[in-house]
Amino acid sequence: SIDQYDQFPLGVALAQFNKNYIISRNSNGIVIIDQHAAHERLVLEKMKSARINKSIEKQMLLLPEVISLEPIPLALIIENISLLSEIGFAIEPFGKGMIIVREVPALIGNADIKQIIIDLGDDLSSGGLPSSYLAKIDLILGNIACHRSVRSGRILNEAEMNTLLREMEITPNSGQCNHGRPTSISLSTKDIEKLFNRT
Repeated sequence: SIDQYDQFPLGVALAQFNKNYIISRNSNGIVIIDQHAAHERLVLEKMKSARINKSIEKQMLLLPEVISLEPIPLALIIENISLLSEIGFAIEPFGKGMIIVREVPALIGNADIKQIIIDLGDDLSSGGLPSSYLAKIDLILGNIACHRSVRSGRILNEAEMNTLLREMEITPNSGQCNHGRPTSISLSTKDIEKLFNRT
C-alpha cells in the first residue's frame, strides 16, 4: 500500500542493482543506497556507542590468533595495545615479530581477524595516527567497520535490504559513509521527469 512508502524516509526496497546498490521507493520518488558504505557506517556507529557506554562485548577466541607482522606495523600495534583493548581486543607481543590475539570485539563476529590486524597495521604505518585520542579510536573503529560490513557484491534479499534501510533511519550520521561520501541519493518524481524532459 502507498502509506507504507510515506511512513519511511528511505522508503521500501524494490530491488538490488549490481550487487551493490539498493533501489527503494519512498513517497517522494526513488532512493538509491550504497549498501557497503551504508552498512560500514552502521557498524561504526554501533561500535562507537558501545565504546562510549563501556558496553563493548568481547569474544574470547578458542584458538588465539598468532599473527606475524612487519617491524613498523608490529611496533604501532604494540604501542596501541591499551587503545585496542578499550575497543575489545586482547593483544600481546608474542615471540619475535609476532603478536597473539586472544579476544576480539564480539561485533566483528566471524570476520577474518588476521586480515583486520594486518590491514590495521598497514593503515597505521602508511597514514600514521592522528594525535587526538578520540580520532585515533575512530580511525581504528572505521578500519574494523570496513571489514565487518556487507561487502559490495553480496546479494541481499528483500528483508535484508529493508532491515538495512530501517537501521539507517535511526542511526546518527548514516547519510555519509565513514569517508564522508553520501550513502544514498534521492531522485524525486520531478527529478525523474526532468530527465525525460517532461517538466
